[in-house]
Amino acid sequence: MTYTNILTETRGRVSVVQLNRPDAMNALNTALLKEVMQAFEVFDRDEAVGAIVVTGNEKAFAAGADIKEMADLSFLEIQNSELIASFERILNIKKPIIAAVSGWALGGGFEFVLACDMIIASESAKFGLPEVTIGVIPGAGGTQRLTHVLGKYLAMEVVMNNRKLSANEALQFGLVNRVVPVEGYLESAVAFAEEIASRAPVAIRMAKDSINAAFETTLAEGLKVERRNFYPLFATQDQKEGMKAFVEKRKAEWIGK
Repeated sequence: MTYTNILTETRGRVSVVQLNRPDAMNALNTALLKEVMQAFEVFDRDEAVGAIVVTGNEKAFAAGADIKEMADLSFLEIQNSELIASFERILNIKKPIIAAVSGWALGGGFEFVLACDMIIASESAKFGLPEVTIGVIPGAGGTQRLTHVLGKYLAMEVVMNNRKLSANEALQFGLVNRVVPVEGYLESAVAFAEEIASRAPVAIRMAKDSINAAFETTLAEGLKVERRNFYPLFATQDQKEGMKAFVEKRKAEWIGK
C-alpha cells in the first residue's frame, strides 16, 4: 500500500510505522491519522507480524495536532470529524503497539503515545499537554489516560499549567518503559518489540486485552475479562506446546493457534 504521510517497513516480526510530516514536526492531521490506522489494521491482520512500533523522528514524535486544520472548526464540525475518532480506533488493534519517542510529544502527539501499549523514550524525549495555552483542553484521552498513570495532582499540573516532563521524569513516574540514547532509539524499540513478538501470539493478544480491562474498568469487571481470556488459552496448540516445552526444557515453537 502506498502512503503520503507515513513510511512503513517490516523487520522480522516487527512492523514499523513512521510519521512523516517533518516540515510540520509530524503534526497530526486527519490524513496522517487515517493512514496510520490503515497501516495498523493491515499489520494487525498479518499473521507474520507480532508487534508494531510507531515513531516519528529524532526531533519530534509529533508536536501536536495540526492547529491549522482545527482552528476554524465549529462545535459540530469538530464533534463529527474523524480526528478524535481515529484515536479510538487504536484501541481496536489486537497486537501490541510500542511508541518510540524522541524529541517532542506534545498535545495530540502525547495523547497518541498514551493510547499505545508501551513506550520507549530517547533521552531527548519531552512530553506535554499544552492545549490550555490555545484555549482548549486535551480531547483525545489525555486528561483520562495521563491521570491514570500520574495521579490527579501531577496530571492537573501537566494539563492546567503546561508542565513538560523529561524522559527521565517520565521513567520516574512510570510513564515510559525505558529511556535509551537518542542514537539508535528506534533500533532499541524494535529490539524490545522483537522480544514481545517472539512470545506466543494468542497469549500476547489475550494479555493486552486483560491489562487494558484493568486500566478501563473496575477490578471485578477486570477479573472477569482475565478469566474469559485465560480459560480459552487451554484450547490452543500454543498452550500445549508451551507447557510441553517447559517440561522438556527446550524452546517453544509457536504457531499462533
